[in-house]
Amino acid sequence: MAKAIILSNKWYGHEQFWVRRSSPTIQKFRHGKKMDLKVKAITSLNSNAKKKANLFAAKKERIQLPTYTDDLEGKKYHISEFLSHPSGIAAVLNTKALQSFKSIDANTYRCELPKLQFLNFEAAPMIDLRVTSTNEDCLVEMLSCKFEGSEVVKQQNNHFSAFMINHMTWGGSGAESFLEVDVKLNLTLEIYTQPFTMMPTSAVEGPGNIMMQALVDKLVPLLLQQMLQDYDEWVKKQSYSLKSISGF
Repeated sequence: MAKAIILSNKWYGHEQFWVRRSSPTIQKFRHGKKMDLKVKAITSLNSNAKKKANLFAAKKERIQLPTYTDDLEGKKYHISEFLSHPSGIAAVLNTKALQSFKSIDANTYRCELPKLQFLNFEAAPMIDLRVTSTNEDCLVEMLSCKFEGSEVVKQQNNHFSAFMINHMTWGGSGAESFLEVDVKLNLTLEIYTQPFTMMPTSAVEGPGNIMMQALVDKLVPLLLQQMLQDYDEWVKKQSYSLKSISGF
């Protein structure tokens, strides 16, 4: 029996061509003519496609805000003022935990995180964040995430992408004032090394999602507590400056 196997697709509008292989042990004849049974070896069109794992984590949390009022003029220091001030921007970026940061444009910042040590490699994560503050909310968006280091480390930038958004809103009044954060983190990883290429994507996404969610669950409350401390320090400085100007 002659078998035909599809090796690539180049004929019949579907880009197919045949390679015949005769099997002398199972040949049949009818009326002196050999019957060819064509057997197609069908392969997935996506067999050469890159395998990618999509990881996701989210955290929403609300905390109560203190109410600050200056004793001299009854001035209120609202959270929206703080988050529009350079001190508030620094709190949002959590600059105390950064190696360094610099302004790229009016509301975009390049932040260098502390270096990571992995086996014999050292990498410095660099992220670009855009901060947009209004009287109603504050939005922090990750525009890019790259690793600086050796050439091997830099090559890894071609195999992943990350996106993060932190939407902060507030409301209420007096003792009922609150600040709410809604954080979403997406990470796409290209699976290109063994033995992971031999595994289903779910084998990477399952534990990866658990690790990312645990990280977000830990970091978001810490960020909120640090922001409250920075907010308190900023209010005290504003109040002190106002009293100094007034001569008290």
